[in-house]
Amino acid sequence: RLPPEALHEKLQALRAEHAELEGAGDALEQLNGQLQRLQQEYSRAADLLGQSRTAAATKLAEKVSALMGELGMAGGVLRVELTPTSGDEPDAQGRERCELLVSANPGQPPRPLRKVASGGELARISLAIEVATLGKDSIGSMVFDEVDSGIGGAVAEVVGQKLRALGSTRQVLCVTHLPQVAAQGHAHLRVSKQSDGDSTRTRIEQLDAAGRRDELARMLGGVEITRETRAHAKQMLERAQTA
Repeated sequence: RLPPEALHEKLQALRAEHAELEGAGDALEQLNGQLQRLQQEYSRAADLLGQSRTAAATKLAEKVSALMGELGMAGGVLRVELTPTSGDEPDAQGRERCELLVSANPGQPPRPLRKVASGGELARISLAIEVATLGKDSIGSMVFDEVDSGIGGAVAEVVGQKLRALGSTRQVLCVTHLPQVAAQGHAHLRVSKQSDGDSTRTRIEQLDAAGRRDELARMLGGVEITRETRAHAKQMLERAQTA
């Protein structure tokens, strides 16, 4: 049912189809062999990845748990749970899924981090994880909001020291109301509100050395800043810069 001038083209198409059908069995066998090789390669790679994850999970849990104690969560524990995936199909993420479990207080069983940690605890655990994995990722900037919530004194100074350590290799922005933390920064930005009665604006200014000293003194002593408070603030800054 073709015009005579189309018969030659039809003949070539039929010959090509016939050749493909004749070699279909061989092609299918080759594809099956290739599939088996790829599955074996995936299996080996997934096993190696699982072993590396298991070893890394143990180390990470130990380091983060130790840092949690330093950051005011004494007795707190972090666990990294690796759960095997169901099914035999290859998965780009490997054969297991990761869940971070945390117990913020002694005697409490570890539960999923996303469910049990408060805002301040989550910020400190995040800080502990970043410190424990320093140099292991390519994140260039980090923001910590109220990482010092619910702490003070020596623990706040340790938090500041850990933030400063992170700041030596990447950009770290931290919102804080504690002088022990603010003193550890490489720079100090003061955020304030200004209102003219009709509108309110946020003002951000970078403080110089004297400004940092006075701001720390205000954070230490309240409304009235005394000579002793300024001297204490200056001492805190000097100690932080030489640590």
